[in-house]
Amino acid sequence: MSMFTRERLTFGLISGAVFFFCTGFFFHLYGWEFLHEALLYHLTRTDPRHNFSLYFYHIYLHFEHEFSLIEKLISFLPQIIVQLALIFRFAQDLPFCFFVQTGAFVSFNKVITAQYFVWFFCLLPLILPWCNIKPKWERLSYIFLWMGAQAHWLMWGYLLEFKGKQVFRQLWAASLMFLAANTFVLIRIIFHHRYSPLFKLLEHASMKKTMKHE
Repeated sequence: MSMFTRERLTFGLISGAVFFFCTGFFFHLYGWEFLHEALLYHLTRTDPRHNFSLYFYHIYLHFEHEFSLIEKLISFLPQIIVQLALIFRFAQDLPFCFFVQTGAFVSFNKVITAQYFVWFFCLLPLILPWCNIKPKWERLSYIFLWMGAQAHWLMWGYLLEFKGKQVFRQLWAASLMFLAANTFVLIRIIFHHRYSPLFKLLEHASMKKTMKHE
Protein backbone atom coordinates (compact mmCIF):
# COMPACT_ATOMS: atom_id res chain seq x y z
CA MET A 1 0.00 0.00 0.00
CA SER A 2 1.50 3.31 -1.08
CA MET A 3 1.79 6.30 1.22
CA PHE A 4 -0.94 8.21 -0.60
CA THR A 5 -3.31 5.24 -0.60
CA ARG A 6 -2.88 5.15 3.15
CA GLU A 7 -3.54 8.90 3.29
CA ARG A 8 -6.77 8.53 1.33
CA LEU A 9 -7.85 5.70 3.61
CA THR A 10 -6.96 7.76 6.66
CA PHE A 11 -8.92 10.72 5.29
CA GLY A 12 -12.00 8.52 4.80
CA LEU A 13 -11.71 6.91 8.22
CA ILE A 14 -11.27 10.25 10.00
CA SER A 15 -14.23 11.79 8.11
CA GLY A 16 -16.44 8.82 8.96
CA ALA A 17 -15.29 8.76 12.58
CA VAL A 18 -16.04 12.48 13.05
CA PHE A 19 -19.51 12.06 11.51
CA PHE A 20 -20.43 9.06 13.66
CA PHE A 21 -18.93 10.58 16.80
CA CYS A 22 -20.88 13.83 16.43
CA THR A 23 -24.09 11.96 15.56
CA GLY A 24 -23.64 9.59 18.50
CA PHE A 25 -22.79 12.41 20.90
CA PHE A 26 -25.89 14.47 20.09
CA PHE A 27 -28.05 11.34 20.00
CA HIS A 28 -26.85 10.69 23.56
CA LEU A 29 -27.82 14.26 24.55
CA TYR A 30 -31.18 14.57 22.77
CA GLY A 31 -32.22 11.04 21.81
CA TRP A 32 -34.43 10.13 18.85
CA GLU A 33 -35.72 13.67 18.46
CA PHE A 34 -32.26 14.77 17.29
CA LEU A 35 -31.88 11.80 14.94
CA HIS A 36 -35.28 12.47 13.40
CA GLU A 37 -34.84 16.23 12.98
CA ALA A 38 -31.24 16.03 11.73
CA LEU A 39 -31.36 13.01 9.42
CA LEU A 40 -34.43 10.77 9.24
CA TYR A 41 -36.97 13.54 8.64
CA HIS A 42 -35.37 14.41 5.30
CA LEU A 43 -35.95 10.88 3.99
CA THR A 44 -39.72 11.17 4.36
CA ARG A 45 -40.26 14.93 4.13
CA THR A 46 -43.21 16.14 2.07
CA ASP A 47 -43.71 19.83 1.33
CA PRO A 48 -46.89 20.83 -0.56
CA ARG A 49 -45.75 24.42 -1.05
CA HIS A 50 -44.46 25.31 -4.49
CA ASN A 51 -40.69 25.33 -4.85
CA PHE A 52 -38.15 24.85 -7.64
CA SER A 53 -38.27 21.04 -7.34
CA LEU A 54 -40.05 19.01 -10.01
CA TYR A 55 -41.64 16.91 -7.23
CA PHE A 56 -43.67 19.73 -5.70
CA TYR A 57 -46.73 19.35 -7.96
CA HIS A 58 -47.12 15.61 -7.32
CA ILE A 59 -46.78 16.21 -3.57
CA TYR A 60 -49.32 19.04 -3.76
CA LEU A 61 -51.89 16.88 -5.60
CA HIS A 62 -51.54 13.92 -3.22
CA PHE A 63 -50.80 15.70 0.05
CA GLU A 64 -54.16 14.82 1.64
CA HIS A 65 -53.43 11.12 1.14
CA GLU A 66 -50.82 9.33 3.21
CA PHE A 67 -47.69 8.58 1.16
CA SER A 68 -46.26 5.10 1.51
CA LEU A 69 -42.66 4.74 2.62
CA ILE A 70 -41.74 3.53 -0.88
CA GLU A 71 -43.33 6.62 -2.45
CA LYS A 72 -41.45 8.86 -0.04
CA LEU A 73 -38.12 7.17 -0.68
CA ILE A 74 -38.38 6.60 -4.44
CA SER A 75 -37.80 10.30 -5.13
CA PHE A 76 -34.31 9.80 -3.73
CA LEU A 77 -33.44 7.20 -6.37
CA PRO A 78 -32.34 9.62 -9.16
CA GLN A 79 -30.49 11.68 -6.57
CA ILE A 80 -28.62 8.64 -5.20
CA ILE A 81 -27.74 7.32 -8.68
CA VAL A 82 -26.31 10.68 -9.77
CA GLN A 83 -24.40 11.08 -6.51
CA LEU A 84 -22.81 7.63 -6.79
CA ALA A 85 -21.85 8.22 -10.43
CA LEU A 86 -20.17 11.53 -9.55
CA ILE A 87 -18.35 9.99 -6.58
CA PHE A 88 -16.91 7.14 -8.66
CA ARG A 89 -15.87 9.52 -11.45
CA PHE A 90 -14.45 12.48 -9.50
CA ALA A 91 -13.55 11.14 -6.05
CA GLN A 92 -9.86 11.85 -6.64
CA ASP A 93 -10.53 15.46 -7.63
CA LEU A 94 -11.97 16.47 -4.27
CA PRO A 95 -12.82 20.20 -4.76
CA PHE A 96 -14.56 19.51 -8.07
CA CYS A 97 -16.31 16.46 -6.61
CA PHE A 98 -17.64 18.62 -3.77
CA PHE A 99 -19.00 21.13 -6.28
CA VAL A 100 -20.70 18.74 -8.73
CA GLN A 101 -22.13 16.61 -5.94
CA THR A 102 -23.61 19.65 -4.21
CA GLY A 103 -25.00 21.06 -7.46
CA ALA A 104 -26.57 17.73 -8.41
CA PHE A 105 -27.91 17.16 -4.89
CA VAL A 106 -29.71 20.52 -4.94
CA SER A 107 -31.01 20.06 -8.51
CA PHE A 108 -32.61 16.66 -7.79
CA ASN A 109 -33.79 17.38 -4.25
CA LYS A 110 -37.46 17.15 -3.23
CA VAL A 111 -37.40 20.71 -1.94
CA ILE A 112 -35.37 23.52 -3.55
CA THR A 113 -35.45 27.11 -2.40
CA ALA A 114 -33.18 30.00 -3.34
CA GLN A 115 -30.90 29.70 -0.30
CA TYR A 116 -29.90 26.22 -1.46
CA PHE A 117 -27.97 27.80 -4.33
CA VAL A 118 -25.46 29.21 -1.83
CA TRP A 119 -24.37 25.65 -1.09
CA PHE A 120 -22.64 25.32 -4.48
CA PHE A 121 -21.98 29.01 -5.21
CA CYS A 122 -19.48 29.09 -2.33
CA LEU A 123 -17.54 26.22 -3.97
CA LEU A 124 -17.18 27.93 -7.37
CA PRO A 125 -13.86 29.69 -6.51
CA LEU A 126 -12.33 26.27 -5.85
CA ILE A 127 -12.97 24.99 -9.39
CA LEU A 128 -12.71 28.08 -11.61
CA PRO A 129 -8.88 27.85 -12.06
CA TRP A 130 -9.39 24.41 -13.68
CA CYS A 131 -12.33 25.45 -15.87
CA ASN A 132 -11.51 25.61 -19.59
CA ILE A 133 -14.54 27.56 -20.81
CA LYS A 134 -12.51 30.00 -22.88
CA PRO A 135 -14.91 32.12 -24.99
CA LYS A 136 -16.46 34.80 -22.82
CA TRP A 137 -19.75 34.53 -24.69
CA GLU A 138 -20.00 30.84 -23.78
CA ARG A 139 -19.56 31.55 -20.06
CA LEU A 140 -22.15 34.30 -20.24
CA SER A 141 -24.57 32.05 -22.15
CA TYR A 142 -24.51 29.48 -19.31
CA ILE A 143 -25.08 32.21 -16.73
CA PHE A 144 -27.98 33.72 -18.68
CA LEU A 145 -29.49 30.28 -19.33
CA TRP A 146 -29.51 29.47 -15.60
CA MET A 147 -30.79 32.91 -14.61
CA GLY A 148 -33.40 32.88 -17.39
CA ALA A 149 -34.78 29.50 -16.29
CA GLN A 150 -34.98 30.79 -12.72
CA ALA A 151 -36.65 34.06 -13.78
CA HIS A 152 -39.17 32.07 -15.84
CA TRP A 153 -40.06 30.00 -12.78
CA LEU A 154 -40.30 33.12 -10.59
CA MET A 155 -42.76 34.69 -13.03
CA TRP A 156 -45.21 31.79 -12.60
CA GLY A 157 -44.50 31.68 -8.87
CA TYR A 158 -45.42 35.37 -8.62
CA LEU A 159 -48.68 34.83 -10.53
CA LEU A 160 -49.60 31.96 -8.22
CA GLU A 161 -48.52 33.47 -4.91
CA PHE A 162 -49.40 37.15 -5.33
CA LYS A 163 -52.08 37.18 -8.05
CA GLY A 164 -53.91 33.99 -7.08
CA LYS A 165 -53.75 32.56 -10.61
CA GLN A 166 -54.21 28.82 -11.02
CA VAL A 167 -50.94 28.24 -12.82
CA PHE A 168 -49.73 25.07 -11.07
CA ARG A 169 -49.16 23.20 -14.32
CA GLN A 170 -47.22 26.09 -15.84
CA LEU A 171 -45.15 26.34 -12.66
CA TRP A 172 -44.44 22.61 -12.75
CA ALA A 173 -43.36 22.91 -16.40
CA ALA A 174 -41.08 25.78 -15.35
CA SER A 175 -39.62 23.48 -12.67
CA LEU A 176 -38.82 20.90 -15.36
CA MET A 177 -37.15 23.60 -17.45
CA PHE A 178 -35.14 24.76 -14.45
CA LEU A 179 -33.97 21.18 -13.79
CA ALA A 180 -33.01 20.86 -17.46
CA ALA A 181 -31.04 24.13 -17.31
CA ASN A 182 -29.25 23.04 -14.13
CA THR A 183 -28.39 19.66 -15.63
CA PHE A 184 -27.16 21.15 -18.91
CA VAL A 185 -24.93 23.75 -17.22
CA LEU A 186 -23.52 21.13 -14.84
CA ILE A 187 -22.72 18.78 -17.73
CA ARG A 188 -20.98 21.60 -19.61
CA ILE A 189 -18.93 22.50 -16.54
CA ILE A 190 -17.91 18.84 -16.21
CA PHE A 191 -17.03 18.72 -19.93
CA HIS A 192 -14.80 21.79 -19.67
CA HIS A 193 -13.17 20.85 -16.38
CA ARG A 194 -9.46 19.99 -16.34
CA TYR A 195 -9.33 16.84 -14.24
CA SER A 196 -6.83 17.36 -11.40
CA PRO A 197 -6.61 14.44 -8.96
CA LEU A 198 -5.63 15.97 -5.65
CA PHE A 199 -3.72 13.03 -4.19
CA LYS A 200 -1.86 12.33 -7.43
CA LEU A 201 -0.74 15.95 -7.57
CA LEU A 202 0.52 15.66 -4.01
CA GLU A 203 2.26 12.40 -4.86
CA HIS A 204 3.89 13.95 -7.93
CA ALA A 205 5.07 16.95 -5.91
CA SER A 206 6.46 14.65 -3.23
CA MET A 207 8.33 12.55 -5.79
CA LYS A 208 9.86 15.66 -7.36
CA LYS A 209 10.96 16.87 -3.94
CA THR A 210 12.51 13.48 -3.15
CA MET A 211 14.37 13.39 -6.47
CA LYS A 212 15.63 16.92 -5.90
CA HIS A 213 17.07 15.98 -2.51
CA GLU A 214 18.73 12.91 -4.02
